[in-house]
Amino acid sequence: MHESSRNNGTLDAVAPALFVLLWSTGFIAGKAGVADSGPLHLLLLRFIIASLLLGSAAVLAGARWPAPGRPLLHTVVAGLLVHAGYLGGVFTALRAGLGAGEVALIVGLQPILTAVCAASLLGEQVGRRRWIGLGLGLIGVLMVISPRLHGHPASLTGLPGLAPAIVGLLAISLGTVYQKRYCQQMDMRSGGAVQYAASALAVLALLVLAEPPDASSHLTWRLIAALTWLVLVLSVGAVGLLYRLLQRGSASRVTALFYLVPAVTALLGLLVFGESLTAVSALGMLLTIVAVALAR
Repeated sequence: MHESSRNNGTLDAVAPALFVLLWSTGFIAGKAGVADSGPLHLLLLRFIIASLLLGSAAVLAGARWPAPGRPLLHTVVAGLLVHAGYLGGVFTALRAGLGAGEVALIVGLQPILTAVCAASLLGEQVGRRRWIGLGLGLIGVLMVISPRLHGHPASLTGLPGLAPAIVGLLAISLGTVYQKRYCQQMDMRSGGAVQYAASALAVLALLVLAEPPDASSHLTWRLIAALTWLVLVLSVGAVGLLYRLLQRGSASRVTALFYLVPAVTALLGLLVFGESLTAVSALGMLLTIVAVALAR
């Protein structure tokens, strides 16, 4: 028992930093994936595989499944928001032409929106220092992303990817609060399997109804690598860490970590793709670190 408690304590200590790192890779893997596949096709494959993996793990471990009725309904609704709504919006925005940095900028508003929802729906006391941290974090995100928007003043208003990006922002903000409110006791394996299965059905319905002309997938090694990373690292690892953090902390504190995502994404872009990093971006990164410290 002592060893188990010590392991849990170690995981809780490293979970925030690990979550930010893993979540940040999603923009890079997502951008690579939608280059060879329609966003809905990519998400459908991702959700099906993730559901099968987590469902198998739940069966082998004898995990408790969500009870029929309200527990099952809450699990499904949270999953549709966090997975189908958020990822559907982000991937569609990337495919439509918005850059990863521009999508990160829009989704970067999430901590503020989540804090407002948490205060009104969960009764969380955000506090003055946390509000200051959230505000500084927003400024830091704008500083990190601003060089990517330089020379493209109409990029956030003239592209069709803007609407789905905003849908993704609203979905992840409401989804994290909903998960915190109604799914505190959810098993990560069985509950995750249910959420991904429900999200797969939702995406399949959209595919049948919409059938976008650019939705066909072209099987390439890049697509296989991106899909493998999105399933194992993001859908299983990062989402599992997010739910663990929500179980152990307030929604506003947890989502403050999302302010670090654009900064880490910019660093990954520098290392992987050789993208430039300006002094303004570097200063924005430092500001987001201070902001998260205040908000948490």
